[in-house]
Amino acid sequence: MEEKKKILVVDDEEALCDGLGFNLEAEGYHVDTAYSAEEALARDLAGYDLILLDVMMGEISGIQLARIMKSNPATASVPIIFCTAKDTEEDMIAGLDLGADDYIMKPYSLKAVLARVRAVLRRTAVPVAYTKSDSNFVSYKGLVLSAKNRTCMVDGTEVKMPKKEFEILLKLLSNRGQVFTRAELLNEIWPDEVVVLDRVVDVNITRIRQKVGIYGKNIVTRSGYGYGFIE
Repeated sequence: MEEKKKILVVDDEEALCDGLGFNLEAEGYHVDTAYSAEEALARDLAGYDLILLDVMMGEISGIQLARIMKSNPATASVPIIFCTAKDTEEDMIAGLDLGADDYIMKPYSLKAVLARVRAVLRRTAVPVAYTKSDSNFVSYKGLVLSAKNRTCMVDGTEVKMPKKEFEILLKLLSNRGQVFTRAELLNEIWPDEVVVLDRVVDVNITRIRQKVGIYGKNIVTRSGYGYGFIE
């Protein structure tokens, strides 16, 4: 039997918080509630599969809580959906820039919330066979590479990838946050080939970005230098 997904709803409007929690429980999720960011921080946030987070709260705002979570390696990959009455473009951009996975405006319909929750959980799920303790697998959210089987999974779907593309992506994903020059990638991925142009790296990076969907945005270009996989 599949284990229930754990969701934490954080909102200082207690009636709304409890109501949303009740309806999510009815959908088969395990739900906890917190009426402030401070209360949420007292919990084991790394143990949740998703956080539904209100932006406007007391002393610690939802934006601040998200920033705290994203700065902590233990909670940085926990998906966040912001729920807020603030509807300016700046607020939305601020939340997404912090790494939020989605953004819902109040007043929202329950049907819309449930659809967003399902979508984010599906997008960020790592297949059961791929565990973090298994050194054969390198993953970021729903992007999972098997170094042993040479397979690439994107949100549960296998994506066919030629040898060189796979090796580049494996190199970048295994060294998140580090930027590699084109020369470094050429020397490692094409070690035995006499003449390989820098342009070959660029072409392969473009193809990889197209194949990995939303995770393509994590493969960044540092102008004049090279490429890296940035969270």
